[in-house]
Amino acid sequence: MKGLVQRVSKASVEVNGREISRIDAGILLLLGVERGDEQSETKQLLRKILTYRIFPDEAGRMNLSLLDTGGALLVVPQFTLAADTSSGTRPGFSRAAAPDLAESQYASFLDLARAELGAARVKEGLFGADMKVGLVNDGPVTFMLSTR
Repeated sequence: MKGLVQRVSKASVEVNGREISRIDAGILLLLGVERGDEQSETKQLLRKILTYRIFPDEAGRMNLSLLDTGGALLVVPQFTLAADTSSGTRPGFSRAAAPDLAESQYASFLDLARAELGAARVKEGLFGADMKVGLVNDGPVTFMLSTR
C-alpha cells in the first residue's frame, strides 16, 4: 500500500463539475492499493500518516503530526500509484489490486481514519470516478509512504 502525503492549506475534489469534498489545513492523501495488501498494512499506513511529523512547530521545524495539529485528512483513491514504471514509456498496472479489493481496502482505510480522527475531519474522493483534485501544497511538503 502506498500513500502520497501532501501537507496542504486547502484541498478539494470535484466529480462531474461538482465539488464532493473539501478540507482546509491538513493532509491530502493519494492512496494506492497493491496486490497482496492486507488489513494490517492499512492500519500500519494510517498510523504512520496520522503520526508523521510534517507540520511546523513554533520554531518552524517539522515536529508536529496531524494528530497534534487537529488538521483534516482528505483521502483520494489513486490506482496509478501502484504502477510499474521501471521500463518503457508506458506504465504497467499489474501491481495494482483488483478494483473490488482496492475499493474494500479504501473503504476500510476511511473507516479506520474516521474512528481515529472523527468523521468531521476525514473527507474522501470517489472510488473509480474521474476526479479533479485541487490543492494548495503548503511548503511544498510531499512524501511517499509505503508499507513495503
